[in-house]
Amino acid sequence: MSVVVENTHGWLLDACSLIDQDYVRCFRLQDELKSEFVARFKRQYFRILKSYGDGKNNKISNHNVQAVKQDVLQSQERPPKCLFQKRKRSELNQGEIDSKAFHEKMRCVILEGTKSLVESATLLGYLHGRSDSVKDTESCAQCNLASLCDMAKELPLVDDEDQERCVQSLDASDGTSHLDLFSRVTENPAEHAAVTMLMGEDYVIPPRTAFLLSDFSRMEPLLRYGHKFDVIVVDPPWENKSVKRSQRYTCLPSSQLKRLDIPRLASPDSLVVTWVTNRPSHLRFVRHELYPHWGVEPMAQWFWVKVTADGEFVFPLDSPHKKPYEVLILGRYRGHSRLSPSERCAGAGTPTVQDQRLIVSIPSALHSHKPSLAEVLKPYMKVGGECLELFARSLQAGWTSWGNEVLRFQHSSYFTLTPAGQPLATGSCLPPNF
Repeated sequence: MSVVVENTHGWLLDACSLIDQDYVRCFRLQDELKSEFVARFKRQYFRILKSYGDGKNNKISNHNVQAVKQDVLQSQERPPKCLFQKRKRSELNQGEIDSKAFHEKMRCVILEGTKSLVESATLLGYLHGRSDSVKDTESCAQCNLASLCDMAKELPLVDDEDQERCVQSLDASDGTSHLDLFSRVTENPAEHAAVTMLMGEDYVIPPRTAFLLSDFSRMEPLLRYGHKFDVIVVDPPWENKSVKRSQRYTCLPSSQLKRLDIPRLASPDSLVVTWVTNRPSHLRFVRHELYPHWGVEPMAQWFWVKVTADGEFVFPLDSPHKKPYEVLILGRYRGHSRLSPSERCAGAGTPTVQDQRLIVSIPSALHSHKPSLAEVLKPYMKVGGECLELFARSLQAGWTSWGNEVLRFQHSSYFTLTPAGQPLATGSCLPPNF
């Protein structure tokens, strides 16, 4: 069960099971025996037991909820600071003040909602905390996909405007060593997953999926793919100091996001979801600059809340450095018509997106490995709608994905392959009989 709990506050997800449901049947391409496997993402990456910081501030309890409410009331009663008061060295700058104000506005929503979802999941026996934590390490066998994309820029561009020529399929009879992953959209149209060798490494590709491995300079094959998408999820590599220091991936200036041609990819009234850091400047940019540029009307703000296997926040809720949550801004693509927002909503006929909902889950220990949104977005899209993820680092069944690291978490080293009919490996994310 990938959605463990759903209530008025949101959802508590088993992120590992969300991945595994795409790989119940898996075949190795070029295998004449047609051996069938069950592929499961390695469970140790979701065994997050240890919380960081002061343990008592990570607890989700009635006492903490009441304390937060009291803090909010007291902050409302304090007189405002003089605007012309000279700043002391210990005082916050404007960006830090904005971040603190945003957090104080949302903290009660996050604490109450998380408490409700965690308590329900605990009663079901899900959050049991029996596993050991793991370090934030990644498989040494993975390919450096971003570097491969840089190398691919030296290859000649495909000039053929024929839509069929910009698409290729994983084909068991012809092999996959010849595939051009950089200037063709690659599809696995089968109803089962496939283990295949790409660029000299084994990757596990989910069913009914398509992907393009490229950056902005080679995005045209996706634009000529001929598909209009009903859901578009964007996970930009936002600029921040932590990522710059670690050099885990290349950051992207906010202004560059405007180069994404959402109008050519979006169907009318499609749902657009953007992962955003907690920096108020990024949140303002998405709401007031990026979405209007795309013709997207902001509708709601959701939060991904990260908890341990014991149901505690992974970081203290009020930590001045790292928060245990990230933000998603949801909107509807309306184009650039002259209709007022109320007129557009009245004529759209699309489900209302509820505001301030929570997605609670045990996070992956792998950096930037976010949970799938496929299940929680279903109520807000039409049946059989097409879905696209931009800046993706993994694939999902039934989705199209694009990015310069689009296969990162599809590398076979992240999976355990068990021949069909044999007992599955122990160490499941779920307790027995859940």
